Amino acid sequence: MNKTMHAIGFTQHLPITNPASLISVELPIPTATGHDILVHVTATSVNPVDVGVRGHGTKSLTQPKIIGWDAVGTVTAVGEHVTLFKPGEIVFYAGAFDRPGSNSQYQLVDERIVAHAPTTLTAPQAAAMPLTAITAWEALFEQLGIDLHDHQTNQAHTILIINGAGGVGSIATQLAHLAGLTVIASASRPETITWVQAHGADMTVNHHQNLVTQVHALGYPTVDYILELSNLNRHWDAIVELIKPHGKIVSITGNHKPLNLTALKQKSATFAWEWMYTKSFYHTPDMLSQHHILEAIASLLDTGALQSTLTKTLSPINVTNLKTAHQLVESNQMIGKVVVSDI
Repeated sequence: MNKTMHAIGFTQHLPITNPASLISVELPIPTATGHDILVHVTATSVNPVDVGVRGHGTKSLTQPKIIGWDAVGTVTAVGEHVTLFKPGEIVFYAGAFDRPGSNSQYQLVDERIVAHAPTTLTAPQAAAMPLTAITAWEALFEQLGIDLHDHQTNQAHTILIINGAGGVGSIATQLAHLAGLTVIASASRPETITWVQAHGADMTVNHHQNLVTQVHALGYPTVDYILELSNLNRHWDAIVELIKPHGKIVSITGNHKPLNLTALKQKSATFAWEWMYTKSFYHTPDMLSQHHILEAIASLLDTGALQSTLTKTLSPINVTNLKTAHQLVESNQMIGKVVVSDI
């Protein structure tokens, strides 16, 4: 094996149209130790987090930052404590926020956040899934406390998913539907409405219009669960009004001004954040759960119960194609996921 590898990163936070926004670099191939596995990356997806990390910031970096938080690849070496994988196996994962990413030939990743890739999907189809699938799974089944297998209980409950056509929303609608919930998903264009309906939404509303009146018009004074995936501050008042007493709310987007959590007090409603990197960032005791989540996702994909959200593939993995992928995500017009692949 060569001692160096190609990678794509940045040293300045620049608009994607700037020639230096992403650059090709040569780096040493890292060594797998402990719980790490070394993966030869064959496909990687671009998510909003890639765009945010690359574009937001003012400092110049002394070393190139390699991003990328979705990958499919082949295990080429394992650390001395690894028990879940062996060289030659095909894996998929979303990686860790505080480690070099998947925009490189080889990547080190902790085995506890990795799973065996689906066997019936192409590498691009599988690479589209890990980050959004883990986020949707944790939001629904950990933060909201929904039981995937308790269909009888879930059939009496309704969830509102704000931005159902986005990357996470496209998985969340499918998983909520599989759990037996009544799914109301927001979408604003004919093509996104069609998309969310095809991915498990029972009804749709337009997040650019009054959510309260639209949900009421569907016959629901309140909903049991709300999954917020776009512009929390804008939708906060509607969320407060629509959530049922003792209902549960989870958001992945963050807020740009303080939230009035006191508004939830009278309803005894629960609000939680979901950040899929928490477990790997803090090495929480339940970090291994992401391995199990992705193994479950792979099984659902292989049986056809869950569909990949891949809609565009670019090849090969190089600066030009990664820039194009970033531009597509930045446009805020993407439906599904874009993957850059060497296969």
